[in-house]
Amino acid sequence: MIRTGLTAAQVEESRRLYGANTLTQVPREPLWKKFLHGFRDPMIIILLVALAIQVILYLVGESDWYEPLGVLIAILIANGVSAVSESKQDGKALALKAEEEAKETCKAVREGQLTEIHIRHAVKGDILYLQAGDRIPADGVILEGVIHVDQAALNGETEEAEKRPCPPEASYDVKDLLNPHSVYRGTVVCGGEAYMEVQTVGDNTLFGQLALEVQESTRATPMQVKLARLAKHIATFGYIGATCIILGILIKTLASGHIPGDFYQWVRLILDAITVAVTIIVCAVPEGLPMLTSILLSFQSLKMAKDNVLVRKINGLETAGSLSLLFSDKTGTITKGQLSVVEIATGDVRVFPSLQELPAGLRMDVIAGVGVNNSAVISNDQIIGGNSTDRALISFLVNADAVDAMAEEDVRSFDAFDSNKKCSSVTVCRDGGCVTYIKGAPEKIVDKCVSYLDEQGKTKNLTEKNYLTAYIDAQAGRSMRLLAVAKADGEQIDNDLTLICLLSIRDNVRPEAVAAIREAQNAGIQVVMVTGDRKETAVAIAKEAGLLTESSHIALTSAELADIGDPELKELLPRLRVVARALPSDKSRLVRVAQECDLVVGMTGDGVNDSPALKKADVGFAMGSGTEVAKEAGDITILDDNFSSIEKAILYGRSIFKNIRKFLTFQLTVNVAAVLTCFIGPLLGENIILTVVQLLIINLAMDTLAAIAFGGEPALREYMREKPIPRTESIISKPMLIQILTGSFYITFICLSVLFLPAIRNLFGDADITYLKSAVFAIFMMSITFNGFNARSIHINPFKNLGQNKSFLLVMASIFLLQFLLITFCGKFLGVTPLAAKTWLICLLLAFLIIPVNMLCKALLCIGRKKPAEAA
Repeated sequence: MIRTGLTAAQVEESRRLYGANTLTQVPREPLWKKFLHGFRDPMIIILLVALAIQVILYLVGESDWYEPLGVLIAILIANGVSAVSESKQDGKALALKAEEEAKETCKAVREGQLTEIHIRHAVKGDILYLQAGDRIPADGVILEGVIHVDQAALNGETEEAEKRPCPPEASYDVKDLLNPHSVYRGTVVCGGEAYMEVQTVGDNTLFGQLALEVQESTRATPMQVKLARLAKHIATFGYIGATCIILGILIKTLASGHIPGDFYQWVRLILDAITVAVTIIVCAVPEGLPMLTSILLSFQSLKMAKDNVLVRKINGLETAGSLSLLFSDKTGTITKGQLSVVEIATGDVRVFPSLQELPAGLRMDVIAGVGVNNSAVISNDQIIGGNSTDRALISFLVNADAVDAMAEEDVRSFDAFDSNKKCSSVTVCRDGGCVTYIKGAPEKIVDKCVSYLDEQGKTKNLTEKNYLTAYIDAQAGRSMRLLAVAKADGEQIDNDLTLICLLSIRDNVRPEAVAAIREAQNAGIQVVMVTGDRKETAVAIAKEAGLLTESSHIALTSAELADIGDPELKELLPRLRVVARALPSDKSRLVRVAQECDLVVGMTGDGVNDSPALKKADVGFAMGSGTEVAKEAGDITILDDNFSSIEKAILYGRSIFKNIRKFLTFQLTVNVAAVLTCFIGPLLGENIILTVVQLLIINLAMDTLAAIAFGGEPALREYMREKPIPRTESIISKPMLIQILTGSFYITFICLSVLFLPAIRNLFGDADITYLKSAVFAIFMMSITFNGFNARSIHINPFKNLGQNKSFLLVMASIFLLQFLLITFCGKFLGVTPLAAKTWLICLLLAFLIIPVNMLCKALLCIGRKKPAEAA
């Protein structure tokens, strides 16, 4: 049929009436907006309040200019690092997207000529010519020809759908992807040739409608929830602490008899009390935490790019570490995503795992039966044409270096696969005779076989077929697709065939995915496979992948899932391992129900059908080979489509959470010790223990340098042996709190002992108060530095795995050197005096004792945890 297509004027008119074939894009968020969004972080809000107070104190002459500047710098660094890192990752993703979009063209009939155009120029009414390998650019109907289409991008089904013209007056449901007449944007032509008429373009296509769904808002990440709760606790601690400090100073003043004589003296006393209180409370805020979080997320994102993981949304990485439930796609993630020949069986069921292991007498017949008898071809080192089974067979021969053995020049005739006959055939003539090779469905071929070739290639009578039937049934139970290959002399294929072999074909489970799933399960993460395949296939794959391991585990189909209400689904959810024949709506529902159970939910996917669920999940893992819509919806792109890369992302996410906890243990020990020392000191008779400048040095040095030190902590495999942290659990655990209080109480005690406990004070000889306060500052700095070793490890041995973080040792050495230089050469600025060598040694010994004290604390905690376990 000759088609003329649209004229230039008709193209413009169609574009005016129905729009261009483009999808609405979410505009890229500019860097400045990402930077401003950082100010919504609860910890940043606390810092902004602290900054405002510092500015007010500076304006009334109660603070130096560098104090508010230090807080401002911490805020700018924290927001800046996070915003720049996320912007760079967005840039990488957009570059990949632009590169892919530049290649998207289609062939349109315009004014009687076949013309190649970019898909965005296709309009409603266009007639497009489709061939194997083409990605369909719009929704429409087949006008002429027959094609086989891979619709996995829309429905997740691996089985190809046949599309052909619709008979006159016949009706069908356009929304049913399995209808044989409609084709859809984003699907791929696997074989055949056809002309289609474009009926829907742009956002109105099924692909476009699903793309728009992914623009919904998402809920707060687990880390954001935990930090918001921590910020609330810090604010509460600040209010209570400020009130106690002010009341303490007033009570001490009144109890000592130094009662103000007039109103202005009362105002001055209250102002001094408020100044001290605000100074101490500002010290209680961990300014370095937002900075550390930004540094960790940025550094880990760069590391993960080397492991085929592109972090598109920075917060997705830390959320991955909190996953408790992961819904995983099957095809391409747990399996390899392509059909492959698993084994070959002869007529007497002798099984061979590869073509190379077949005896030479049988090998040539197998090569002819599956290679010459094939619609797929090799072009430019790529296998094109044919259906997915044909391409798998050619790949099988390529891997066995058997392509050159295919004598295609001897082919007399070839009949491609016929869905009615369920077979294909080729007649090969050589050496004065002709042989016809047939491959297809076993149920159509085996019944016609009267003989078979044994492993030596000798023909033997096939009288008993029960064992063949048993083998076929067993392979079907393993989700294998069986293909029979036979031959006959001459060109007659209806009867008296000789069975060459049975081929077992399947989308195989990735070996590395099995190990990664086991790692995830050991980490307490429930993995559920969600697939469009039939239940029997899904169950077989799930068993091989290690998902269905207990009798209590259940597999449901989409229909069975639809019959279950949300309350019942919530009860079944802990035992759910497989969802077969899944629809896009099933995935979104599963995510919603799991989130209502307060689980942290991950979803993997590659198709447009997966996009709404990817967006709705706490963290969406999009596959690198998937659609751009899925990548836009996901938080993390798995460039190699491998489940093991997802497991790495979880490990990196857990290491971020662990490192944040380590930093908090370190930082809050410093802050609590500073507050207690400065609060208790005045009550014991010494108004100023640590000056404002000293507190600022402690704060800035500990926040900035410690963020770098803990940012380099390695991702340890031991983290994958722990259970996920519940979404609602506080970021400060009970062991952390005990460790913080133990460390801060020791630092407070030893510092105040230098001034008020004779047994400790006498170690420094007949020293004046300035010298003793200088020693207090040295002990405080060295104690918190040594405590960094305690904070970085949950093990009793604080030096375990220390060699994997060289930056930690460098930073701690720098802090020691910094304090020595400050005390020795900046005495006037800090209000200290240089210390003698003996004093430095005493201070070093008293500070170092925090390590054995902490080791004893951890040992007692271990004993305490073991006793309930033994009792149970």
